Amino acid sequence: MSHPDYRLNLRPLGTPRGVSSLLGPHGVGASPGDKKSKSKTARGKKKSIFETYMSKEDVSEGLKRGTLIQGVLRINPKKFHEAFIPSPDGDRDIFIDGVVARNRALNGDLVVVKLLPEEQWKVIKPESNDKETEGAYESDLPEELCGSQLPQQSLKGYNDSPDVIIEAQFDDSDSEDGHGNTQNALVDGVKKLSVCVQEKGKEDAGAPVIKDENTFTSQDSRVLPEKSLQRSAKVVYILEKKHSRAATGFLKLLADKNSELFRKYALFSPSDHRVPRIYVPLKDCPQDFVTRPKDYANTLFICRIMDWKEDSNFALGQLAKSLGQAGEIEPETEGILTEYGVDFSDFSSEVLECLPQGLPWTVPPEELSRRRDLRKDCIFTIDPSTARDLDDALSCKPLADGNFEVGVHIADVSYFVPEGSSLDKVAAERATSVYLVQKVVPMLPRLLCEELCSLNPMTDKLTFSVIWTLTPKGKILAEWFGRTIIRSCTKLSYEHAQSMIESPTRRIPERELPAISPEHTCDEVHRAVLNLHGIAKELRRQRFADGALRLDQLKLAFTLDHETGLPQGCHVYEYRDSNKLVEEFMLLANMAVAHKIHRAFPEQALLRRHPPPQTKMLNDLVEFCDQMGLPMDFSSAGALNKSLTEMFGDDKYSLARKEVLTNMCSRPMQMAVYFCSGALRDPAQFRHYALNVPLYTHFTSPIRRFADVLVHRLLASALGYRELPDVEPDTLQKQADHCNDRRMASKRVQELSTGLFFAILVRESGPLESEAMVMGVLNQAFDVLVLRYGVQKRVYCNMLPLRSHHFQKVGKKPELTLIWEPEDLEQEPVKQWASQTRPRW
Repeated sequence: MSHPDYRLNLRPLGTPRGVSSLLGPHGVGASPGDKKSKSKTARGKKKSIFETYMSKEDVSEGLKRGTLIQGVLRINPKKFHEAFIPSPDGDRDIFIDGVVARNRALNGDLVVVKLLPEEQWKVIKPESNDKETEGAYESDLPEELCGSQLPQQSLKGYNDSPDVIIEAQFDDSDSEDGHGNTQNALVDGVKKLSVCVQEKGKEDAGAPVIKDENTFTSQDSRVLPEKSLQRSAKVVYILEKKHSRAATGFLKLLADKNSELFRKYALFSPSDHRVPRIYVPLKDCPQDFVTRPKDYANTLFICRIMDWKEDSNFALGQLAKSLGQAGEIEPETEGILTEYGVDFSDFSSEVLECLPQGLPWTVPPEELSRRRDLRKDCIFTIDPSTARDLDDALSCKPLADGNFEVGVHIADVSYFVPEGSSLDKVAAERATSVYLVQKVVPMLPRLLCEELCSLNPMTDKLTFSVIWTLTPKGKILAEWFGRTIIRSCTKLSYEHAQSMIESPTRRIPERELPAISPEHTCDEVHRAVLNLHGIAKELRRQRFADGALRLDQLKLAFTLDHETGLPQGCHVYEYRDSNKLVEEFMLLANMAVAHKIHRAFPEQALLRRHPPPQTKMLNDLVEFCDQMGLPMDFSSAGALNKSLTEMFGDDKYSLARKEVLTNMCSRPMQMAVYFCSGALRDPAQFRHYALNVPLYTHFTSPIRRFADVLVHRLLASALGYRELPDVEPDTLQKQADHCNDRRMASKRVQELSTGLFFAILVRESGPLESEAMVMGVLNQAFDVLVLRYGVQKRVYCNMLPLRSHHFQKVGKKPELTLIWEPEDLEQEPVKQWASQTRPRW
């Protein structure tokens, strides 16, 4: 993976920047300087390009009658003229062809579409092998299946060492959103490793939409099998502008110096080619931009779309600010955060006034009398060594009859966040903390995150606990929920807990462990960790026996230079028994709370569901695995998990094969979402596919997720601590939707942050060499999984030193033959095959 000289351009884009200036990223309209635009301007005719949106009344009537369909718009990052919305019946996505049909909607918007007549539907050619993965996802693997949150933590406070290992700081301690391995975030972030080399293998992204082999006349329809058609539609209304309407990119002068527009506007070219190009008033631009445009060629700007008229190929926008040089960490990071609408501003004085003012804060005496006092118990936290916002603590007390009293103790954030306060409003709006490689954008002010709520050792803390009596096999004999007060005796890292698990009989020297409060001993903590590990192993075994699914994928952690903040190296984060231990008890607590609040409030519970995989994509994968002779069973989550855990051969590539297959299995998976139980009528839809349980929620991370704060309030009402919040199911559903949107945005931001750091690492330290395994073969290119880094990359044949290449189908299997130019002219050319069954890359 060598690194050409390029400006890092690390937003979710698919083609190198060079391509857009040659082709224009959209289906219509090139730059204002081309002949078509000039003649149009000269004649002064204003011809509408886009259809007027339908009226609200007509839209709502059409949705009721079923003549219109709504859905979230996804624009293919690799083919910008293609967009999709999910089909309401879970079948093949509905196709939206070209920027005109998209009607000014942006990626992520909630749109209403009208189906086009059947003769304009897209023909899926069975022999065509250059088709993208159906539906153009950007690595949408649900966190439930694999864990979440990329490595994070700012470097403040680590002056004692020149280099800091940034390890995985997870968003929660469960397999859903926690201590598992995240879907590799670099799918889009790292495509940019060949930026600025024009990837000729890509389609002409700017070609006007013309009638071609993808459309057909009505008489053809008789001979086409039904499954080869994909319903096509056009956007008639934007229900909700979910896209932030902000983009980062570069300023250019308009091409036509003589046009009226040239004197008024500059052209803003977004890095994300799914966003239209934008006219920006020259008065917003730097003073010397017109006279010295080259000085700004590498300056990253942020622009906001203010309007996009029916008669213009381009949107109108306002330049928000200049970020700095492209390819530098902080400007790129600020751009990513702004594009995804992440509020990273300082908390206002109004919000900070909601916090306790008299510091240091101590637990009020009246609060002590209301809570179960667990301060004498041996309770401890297990987190990444760099973590500062400690949400959860564990305890495990042996009982005389051989059973255990196990506690999960979660920071009582709702105590500090009064409902309806300014603090509550800002937390609800942010909805989640956002973890970047080098820092975190917190949901709550740092005083709460890192001090008042964080379960730091040897201080009294307010908690909400779930305490069980468990057998050594993990069978629940009794369960208790309640508000508690704890005093954690030590802050263990995953490494500390791991060393305890790996040395069950050796006494670990105190110098190898963090400080432990005098009331408890190192041996007592060691025994508790071993007992928890024993129970967790049983819980985990039982969960998978009961049909849970996990799709583990590689996740990168970076070593950052302490002085410059630049990445020095990266390694795949290791997910070990200590992670699994915490994960099992967080899952148990989340499930227990889900049942408790749903029993108490069947109409007002905030739960989390995970729909089964998309039917069409799953069927395609089943067919693919059959063709490849892979013994995969997709009949249920458990069956799929069993198929994946059985190794594919015992050679050194068996793990790589499993990695590739896991990656492919992630594609049909849908996102898990929060929902209000009263807003969804069918309890069968409450299920969580990956965990294979009827009810699930999020309770264990209230410092970093607002959904958990809402669940804490519901649990407090269920236990009689407070009145039930007077909230209608529809209102709660709106909050759930907002949490889902912000969670998705935060996931994208994390992925792009990892992509940024990885691309900078390649730029600074490259070329990096690694073996890769072929994942898929197209007729001009092939996809590989770079094994050392878990990165997916598309390799185009015409970017390789090949004498020739030849694509063919062997039976139904695609095969690409590459004839390499010999390094030594005396030698014969080297022939190489690439296919999904014979990876030889």
